[in-house]
Amino acid sequence: MRVCIISFSSRANGNCAAISEFVKTCYGDSAEVYRFSDFSVRPCGECDYECFGPERGCPASGDRENVLLEAVIECDLAYFVVPNYCDYPCANYFAFNERGQYYFSEHPDRMADYERTAKKFIVVSNTEKENFRKAFSYQSKGAPDILFLRAADFGKVSIAGDLLASTQAKAAVAGFVSKPPFGPR
Repeated sequence: MRVCIISFSSRANGNCAAISEFVKTCYGDSAEVYRFSDFSVRPCGECDYECFGPERGCPASGDRENVLLEAVIECDLAYFVVPNYCDYPCANYFAFNERGQYYFSEHPDRMADYERTAKKFIVVSNTEKENFRKAFSYQSKGAPDILFLRAADFGKVSIAGDLLASTQAKAAVAGFVSKPPFGPR
């Protein structure tokens, strides 16, 4: 099974990075981690909306967005590891989501493959859950398969980046990884 893990956090050594690496160890060489802390994806709106014009080009199409979308398409299972910022997924997740519109308008044949890829979501969040369910519903058919990790439940402070130092938190991630994803596949 090929697995793609995307850490949407901009923090190189935070909880999302540690969780992503831990998930990778569960799958070994069949998994690859992509970290937003290693690159960036330009959000829509930092242009003159050329994608809507007659030439339909995206001035940001040279960044890592296409690489990420193709990695998800080519895998059997994708994990999105997302931090909570102000009760919503972080801006990196929204940039990835909105920029997919252009990619799929240029590659409509790839949309069915993207939708067919099973997706699981791990959220580091001390608060809101419903906003994440709504945001992730665009990525999955039906209810998204989400593990919410509340640092306070494990005696941790999220900003410290040591959530997986808790054996209970690590067990929660391992349990989530071991259960089959629900969704299109």
